[in-house]
Amino acid sequence: MYLHELETLDHVSLRRLQSTRLSELVARLKAVDSEYWAGKMSGVGEVDSLDDLGSLPFTAKQEFRDAYPYGMLTVPMSDVVRLHASSGTSGKPTIVAYTRDDIAVFAEVNARSLAAAGATRDDVVHVAYGYGLFTGGLGLHYGVEELGATAVPASGGNPGFQVSLMADTGATGLAATPSFALILAERAEEMGLKSNIRLRWGVHGAEPWSEGLRDKLEAAWEGEYDACDIYGLSEVIGPGVAIECREHKGGMHVIEDHFYPEIVDLETGEPTPDGELGELVITTLTKQAQPILRYRTRDITRFLEGACPCGRTSRRIERLQGRADDMLVIRGINVYPRTIETILMADSALGANYAIVVDRRSELVELEARVEVIDASFNDKADEIARRLQDELMETIRLRISVTVGPPGSIPRSEVGKAKRVFEQTSDEDPLS
Repeated sequence: MYLHELETLDHVSLRRLQSTRLSELVARLKAVDSEYWAGKMSGVGEVDSLDDLGSLPFTAKQEFRDAYPYGMLTVPMSDVVRLHASSGTSGKPTIVAYTRDDIAVFAEVNARSLAAAGATRDDVVHVAYGYGLFTGGLGLHYGVEELGATAVPASGGNPGFQVSLMADTGATGLAATPSFALILAERAEEMGLKSNIRLRWGVHGAEPWSEGLRDKLEAAWEGEYDACDIYGLSEVIGPGVAIECREHKGGMHVIEDHFYPEIVDLETGEPTPDGELGELVITTLTKQAQPILRYRTRDITRFLEGACPCGRTSRRIERLQGRADDMLVIRGINVYPRTIETILMADSALGANYAIVVDRRSELVELEARVEVIDASFNDKADEIARRLQDELMETIRLRISVTVGPPGSIPRSEVGKAKRVFEQTSDEDPLS
């Protein structure tokens, strides 16, 4: 572990620390000379402990847009040393600000995340997340340096050059989206460099991915490669909010001395019973420039019970089931793309790339899943594979989803940014073309 004493705190000590940090945060926010925070904290009474958390208001993403660009700041601009932003679907990005202390926390939580995935100071870490306004590249980069390992700031794109660089630099760790990590593995195979790259572990996030995709990713890199899920949001801090440990994959440790998690009902906002699915809500306990109260992430998960064999005592959340915003309503049935991926990726005949097409050309909306076989030896079994998958999808989702099986390489790859998996078809033009 990177910070053993802090990461193994007993429940009582951790809760005491969280309560103190929450109380101090609320007192500071109530004193901020800001139109946004004056309105946000209006009517909020004393907060002495976590028991008072429910009295605080939720925060929605729209508030970032309404307060754009600096309305949510709690410090003067002279204390802000960095700005990041997420892409804005409404024309304006979501701006997030950091003080020097915030950057130190950003580095710390990413160092802790990397250590949980298996990183040590002896590793050479190939960082293939995008750099710039996106938080992924710089967040993991600072974490690598904080840990004392060697960072290779490769950024995204140009997979041929990247795999050559991985072989030449002796990369042992990889930080990338799962889709780009798969592209790198494919390119290394094509270039005959797979045996020259000795990756031990990877941290993969910024897009949802299933256990089946993990199996294919670990198989693609062969050896003892551990693919661990990392979770973060730019509105909160970026990557480093939660991480899988290599000892017990399937659940992510929330770094809850900095980020306090809740799971609430999507409709009512009330806490869900233990073990039930709901929406993840995050409160930043230590953020200085732009703290956030009870942020409704729209990510669907649940708390996991029981101790983890790695020894960390922070609460774990299940890997994300999907986003409430990504849910498709098809003929009255709620469908999460992650559920479809889980079924597709469990099939050993398929490669790791797929696409979901929502056909809206008529009043009766149709779904199509497009997949590709893992190698050409399966080409003549495409019809059999399609029928099998259609049956499995119908049994699980209770919805007819047509399946089109293509040869290897038939699904478009995205070499920069997050992979696009869901496409809308509103005309006769193929949305994947």
